[in-house]
Parts: sequence; C-alpha cells; structure tokens
Amino acid sequence: MKNIYKLPVFILILIPTLLSAQQKLWSLEECIKYAWDNNLRIKQQELVIEQSDNNLLQSKLNYIPSLSASVSHSMNWGRSVNMNDLQIIENQLSQSTSASARASINLFEGMVKNNDLKSKHVMREISVQEVSRIRNEISIEIARSYLQVLLAKEILNTAKSSLSSTEGQAQRTKKLVDAGSQAYSSLLEIEAQLAGERVQLVNAENQVTSNLLSLKQLLDLSTENEFDISLPNLDYVVTEFKGESIEALYNGSLDLPQIKSVRLSRDNSVLQLAIAKGRSYPSVSFSAGYGSYYADSRDVDFMTQFNENRNPSLTFGLSIPIFNSWRTNTAIKNARIGVRSSEIDVKNREQFLYKEIQQAVNDAYSFFARFKATEQNVKATEESFRYVQQKFDVGVLNATDYTVAKANLFKSQSDYYQAKYQFIFQLKILDFYKGSPITL
Repeated sequence: MKNIYKLPVFILILIPTLLSAQQKLWSLEECIKYAWDNNLRIKQQELVIEQSDNNLLQSKLNYIPSLSASVSHSMNWGRSVNMNDLQIIENQLSQSTSASARASINLFEGMVKNNDLKSKHVMREISVQEVSRIRNEISIEIARSYLQVLLAKEILNTAKSSLSSTEGQAQRTKKLVDAGSQAYSSLLEIEAQLAGERVQLVNAENQVTSNLLSLKQLLDLSTENEFDISLPNLDYVVTEFKGESIEALYNGSLDLPQIKSVRLSRDNSVLQLAIAKGRSYPSVSFSAGYGSYYADSRDVDFMTQFNENRNPSLTFGLSIPIFNSWRTNTAIKNARIGVRSSEIDVKNREQFLYKEIQQAVNDAYSFFARFKATEQNVKATEESFRYVQQKFDVGVLNATDYTVAKANLFKSQSDYYQAKYQFIFQLKILDFYKGSPITL
C-alpha cells in the first residue's frame, strides 16, 4: 500500500523534469547570441584585446622611473687595497660589503612615449573593432543558414500536403476505375505520381536535416544534442519594398567595424611616423643614486662606516643621435610609405563597401521583383490546378494532364518559397548596412 501512495508523489516529481527535457526551439536571436558567447574565432580575438590591454598598461607604466638596487659582499686573499686609507694589505683575508640604489627616468625623447601611448590606445580599439567585425560576419552566416532551414521546412510542408492530396486522389481514382468510369491506366499514372512524391518528401526531409546540421555546426553545438528552430511569422516582412537610397545606406554604414578598423590603422600609421621621427631627436635623462660600503680592514663598526662612506649622486644626461648607419632615416621613410599605404587602404575599403551596397540594393530590387512574380505565378497555378482537379474528378481529363499540373503546382510553390526567403535574407543584409541588429 505504501508503494501505491508513493507513486503519485513520484509522478509529480517527475513531471517538471519531463517538461524541462522537452526540445528547445531556437530563435534566430538566440542562435546569434549563443555564437557570440561561444564561437572560437571570437574568443581568440578577445584574447587579442587582453594582449592590447597589457600593452596599453605597459605603455602607461613607461612614464614611471625605473628603480634598481644592488648588494654585494666580497672576500679577498693575498694582496688587496684597504679602501679606507688606500694602504696595501699583504696576505690577509679581507671582506667588504657594498650596497647601492638608483632611479632613472627619461625626461625627453622626442615625444616617443606620448605617441607610443596613443598608438597602444588605437591598437586596442582596432582589436575591439575586429571582434565586432567577426560577430557581424557570424551573424550574417547564421541568418543565412537559419533562413535555409525555414525554406527547407516550407518545402517539406508543401511536399507533405502534396503527398496527402495525391494519396486522396489515388483512392478516388481507384474507386472510379473499379466503377468503370476511368481507365486502369489512369490509376497507374496516379500511383506513379504518388511514388514520385514519396521520393520528393524524403528528399525534402533530408534537406531539412542537412540544413539543421549546417546551422548546428555554425553554432559549434554537439551533434548528439537534439536541435530545432522556431518558426517565426514572416508574412509582415515581405508585404512591400519601397527601395533604399544607396547614398543613405553608405553614409550610415561608415560606422561599421571594418571601416572603423581600417581608419584606425591609418591613424596608427601616422603615430608610427611620429615615433620614427621622435627617435631622431636628442634625449634627456635624469638619474639619482645612493651607495655606501663597509670594509673589515678598518676597525670601525658597520653602521658608522656605512654612514661615513655614503655616496649620493644626481646625473643629467643628454644623448644626441648623430649617425647610426642611416637606420633612423630609413625607418622614417618606411613610416611615410606606411601612412600613404594606409590612406589607400581606407579609400579602397570605402570603395569596396560602396560597391557592396550598390549590389545589395540591386539584388533587393531583383529579388523582390522575383518574389512578386512567383507570388502571382503560384496563385495562378493553384487556381489552374483546382480547375484541373475538378475536370479529372469528373473524368473529362486524363491522368497525364493531371500529373503534369500537379508537378507544375509543386514547382511554382517551391519557386515561391525560394524567392521569398532569398528576398528576406537580402532585407537582413540591408538592415545590417543600416546598423540594425539582425532579427526576425
């Protein structure tokens, strides 16, 4: 009896577990977020940001004076010199201890440190923009793959509906053949059509599986885990397309990371030129030191000797570069070439972006026109097939014409869905150039 009463409690405990174990349906936004958090390319580039942070910190710390200290103890046998009275000591063990500390700093070196610090700031920002660029690339690839899955599912549903319709038609045709209203050849043609649509269904199922696998691989998900996506309502997306201004899209897309990155690289090349020029200027340095020593050859205690023998120092240094095998001039010339090259890179990348946007807008117009044409075609084909269906049902149309009409219907529906998702993806590309997040 106790076990009987425990059973409902066990079921109540198990129900939440079963509910939580239901398969998760991934939205496009969830797929993109997961990839941003787990993609190895992004993680690797984030390590570059950490390296840039370290380099930036080091560049700041270069302003701090360097400090060093040393302590030494020596023992001498044989002849040596007493450092206190400069007398020669013969064949006697003598010991001495010395200690010193020194701090030094460069007061001026052609603004090299300042420009190096600015350069490290720029390099860090380039690393950040590179992460954003990779994220954008991954987002576009995931959106493309996600829409391919949706397309495959649409075609699969169409194949299922077509197969169900043909199965019903095969049953009706068999009854007409049995009643003598149609020839047996009509049934054979319908059954051949039915067999072909079963193959069509298998192909559609395989395509869904293949596209889901491609999306899963983009996300780096384990193939052992079940994976499927949610089915958003996209009818609102393709209602109308009024076009886009190429100039407006281009001006808005100049904040994209690939443009920011190449412009920052140009700024960094200017700083590298300033650093190269700075190395041709004289440098001024300052150092301060303090030292003392103790020798046992003098009959004076340790602390007294250290106080008496102390040796503080202040040093100002001026270093003037005169000739170093022309290395400085060569570095300046190469840095100037680097500036000109980076300016060309900026213009080249901006031109490439403009051409990309031109092509994207042109493709959007073309895909929208194709979408509207296939939409009208599928409506006309569906209406035509309804008429063919009615004629075939009353026996005034042969099975050959029916199967041809059925095949045309499936093709027009498939073309419509392909045009629809091709156009939707192109709209997402335009959203990307606008700086909008990729969502469905």
